Amino acid sequence: MPDVEEKVPLKDPGDARCRSCKPETSAPTREDRRRPEDHPARRSRRRSGAPSPGQGGRGRAHRPLGLPFAWSPPAPVPAPPGPRAPEGLIGTVDDASKLSNKIGMNHDFHMEEKVSSPSSLEGKVKETMHNAFWDHLKEQLSATPPDFSCALELLKEIKEILLSLLLPRQSRLRGEIEEALDTELLKRKAEHGALNVSLLSKYILDMMTLLCAPVRDQAVQNLENITDPVQLLRGIFQVLGLMKMDMVNYTIQSLQPHLQEHSIQHERATFQELLNKQPSLLDHTTKWLTQAAADLTTPLPICLDISDSTTMACSSPNETVSSPQPLSPTMVLSQGFLNLLLWDPENEEFPETLLMDRTRLRELESQLHRLTLLASVLLVASSFSGSVLFGSPQFVDKLKRITKDLIEESDSRPEEAMQTVSEQVSQEIHQSLKNMGLAALSSDSTASLIRQLQNIAKKEDCVRSVIDQRIHLFLKCCLVLGVQRSLLDLPGGLTVIEAELAELGQKFVSLTHHNQKVFGPYYTEILKTLIPPAQALETKVESL
Repeated sequence: MPDVEEKVPLKDPGDARCRSCKPETSAPTREDRRRPEDHPARRSRRRSGAPSPGQGGRGRAHRPLGLPFAWSPPAPVPAPPGPRAPEGLIGTVDDASKLSNKIGMNHDFHMEEKVSSPSSLEGKVKETMHNAFWDHLKEQLSATPPDFSCALELLKEIKEILLSLLLPRQSRLRGEIEEALDTELLKRKAEHGALNVSLLSKYILDMMTLLCAPVRDQAVQNLENITDPVQLLRGIFQVLGLMKMDMVNYTIQSLQPHLQEHSIQHERATFQELLNKQPSLLDHTTKWLTQAAADLTTPLPICLDISDSTTMACSSPNETVSSPQPLSPTMVLSQGFLNLLLWDPENEEFPETLLMDRTRLRELESQLHRLTLLASVLLVASSFSGSVLFGSPQFVDKLKRITKDLIEESDSRPEEAMQTVSEQVSQEIHQSLKNMGLAALSSDSTASLIRQLQNIAKKEDCVRSVIDQRIHLFLKCCLVLGVQRSLLDLPGGLTVIEAELAELGQKFVSLTHHNQKVFGPYYTEILKTLIPPAQALETKVESL
């Protein structure tokens, strides 16, 4: 019974039915004369900042050297992703299709081990059961003569895991593992009391050292110091579970481009079938883009004063009604996507091409709302804290943690939440000024601080309006310039939430990019009727 519970709804990389679509992501073999550090999992970990093989691996010098290998994209692509057609028009998408679509949309998608909280009922039950199993194994191995029944089951499962990490063509290493962990041979040895669990564990550790990614080197090395055979087997299972997860995630990353392209083609074909049956299926989408174009030709005045290069490239917020920029598909679509973050929930005329993304958009809207409140609170607090106090990263981080926890309730009870925020923040500023030996806030300043913080609960609050406009401007820049370029020169008041903005911007860009890939041809035809040819700077939405 393994000590690690995994949440992996995909087929195991070693499953025979999955071999045809599995990239060459397994370990190198002695027959291939390849370096272990050239294993794909190792190369992917190294790109993400993982330690190099020499930084914690064991016995690297004895490994065979050779040329790195390359793998070709698998064919055919497995499990076609499900459609994202308008709700109520086609049946429910199955879980496999949803997962495939999710992987295709999210470049950073990865599976994670399911870890139950030790204080939860599930965690306590799991820990109790596992402890009982390992205690039972210890009793069996300590008996006279030893009972190897449970040990044999564990060794059989370890063998299957090791084999699942190999390539189909790695026959020599596969044969070596099959021979060393042959179930029938081990069973006969156990019957004669000659099964050497410690020696087999050492062999397993050698294989794990060869196959693991650099990020697991230290964990494998730590297992060498365990002398108790039961604790060693338990540790082996824990690390093998992580190694399986590493392999699954690398396989997902390798397949992601193919899943994305297949998802785009499948979703577009599904939508076209529906459009052939219902020609009015794009009516709401046309109204949505028409409104976005109207918003750009008659922009509302914006009370910001940001003149950095990034915002100018995205169209300056100081731009007046008298000098609108020529329209382009990029501008109209960007404005349309931003309008979706302000969509009235009562308005049922939601674009048909985005119905399946509506839940994700609501989540992004909620995240944007919380970031607006957070940045507004920090901006007000900075004006009362002084440069010395607010220049302390520890103080700012603590203030962020306090505010984040409290504004979670702002959606349902904004006034009450901001009242609590104002009390906690003012108290933290007062105490921090005192600890640093600085002059405390006067009673009038404290009252003004609390009043300004409480006013943030109101949508018409000036500070909140400015921050909200700046975040929307940042998101617009993300759509036009990309997230990383937009982060280079953030408007004032947003630098303290840079990490949170990067996450929000990446989610928003990923969603809109995938949507444009799928429905680009439809958007292009609609925009042709909205943008005069003389003003059009681009001709195809797919070029975004």
